Amino acid sequence: MGAKHFFVAALAALGSTGAVAAQAAASEPIKSAQGPKPGALETFRDWTIGCDNRNRCEAVSLLPEGGVWPDSPIMVGVVRDAGPDAAAEVWVSRDGKGGGEFSFHVDGRRIASAMSREGDATLRGPQASALAIAMARGGTLEIRSGNRSLGKPSLAGSGAALRYMDARQGRAGTSTALVATGAMGPIAVRAAPVAPTIRRAPLPGTSAPVALWREELTAIGKFTGCANEMKGAEPPQLYRLSKSETLILVPCGSGAYNFTAIPVIATGDPGRRAFRLAGFDMKPGWSEEESRPMLVNAGWTQEKLRLDSFAKGRGLGDCGGSEAYVWDGTRFRLIEATSMGECRGAWHWIRTWSAQVTD
Repeated sequence: MGAKHFFVAALAALGSTGAVAAQAAASEPIKSAQGPKPGALETFRDWTIGCDNRNRCEAVSLLPEGGVWPDSPIMVGVVRDAGPDAAAEVWVSRDGKGGGEFSFHVDGRRIASAMSREGDATLRGPQASALAIAMARGGTLEIRSGNRSLGKPSLAGSGAALRYMDARQGRAGTSTALVATGAMGPIAVRAAPVAPTIRRAPLPGTSAPVALWREELTAIGKFTGCANEMKGAEPPQLYRLSKSETLILVPCGSGAYNFTAIPVIATGDPGRRAFRLAGFDMKPGWSEEESRPMLVNAGWTQEKLRLDSFAKGRGLGDCGGSEAYVWDGTRFRLIEATSMGECRGAWHWIRTWSAQVTD
């Protein structure tokens, strides 16, 4: 399933969320024309890869096309930052608890090992590079714990994915490449692009916003077009943005595993508050075809003025997308995005955007 298609399917499963209210014409538009552009994902047989705006790239193994979800799934990935000095790391994640040593065998030969914790392990340094190169060249990978086989993630497409990583990071033809090696030294590798810096608004006081009055609930339901979805749902959630502004997350539909909300900014005195749609430098993932911002499974962290949206493509959580924003005093600014466009057993989503936050 492609990156576009899982959103369509998930939206269909969620159902209608109502029409946009007439007042939307007077509200603040979603700002995206000059906004962030998260990286796209590419799939090579049983591996998918993506890079963020700093050319940090990550390749992740998938279940073979049409493969059956195993009893204890396991996946492996290769991640590498940009720049001449960055080294590859290999991680493994198993849907099972406990610790112990994991060993990695390519075509029957033990290449590396690492201690695991709660089913996860990470290899760094020469071991990681050797394993990544062996996987790119090999036919089979088996991960073991002692004499017990934990799984055999597919290597089909791993070489092409890592060659793509070499090209995206400007390593092709250099000694730092994993697959597309050449005679040039590390000095020929491009430096990592500078991360965008976003200044977070000052933290507001600790006083909680006053709950919406009955008349305000009616007004905000009409304003967002979510009046029907608000019936029987949890009340809108209110969070302090500043002395004069309040973020309101208005419930606007739910399904088996996704819950949508419309973010609204309120100003003015309780009982007479005015509403406008929250502004974003990039539309949240489910807002592509909407004239209003739509969050999924929204979360708020008050001490960071951070707003999260997390949309599953299906209940297993092996595809979907997420965005994280901070409030800069005017609008919400994207600080991180992740994506997994293939619904094929990879519950670890790839980072496609990142930014630094300052106060």
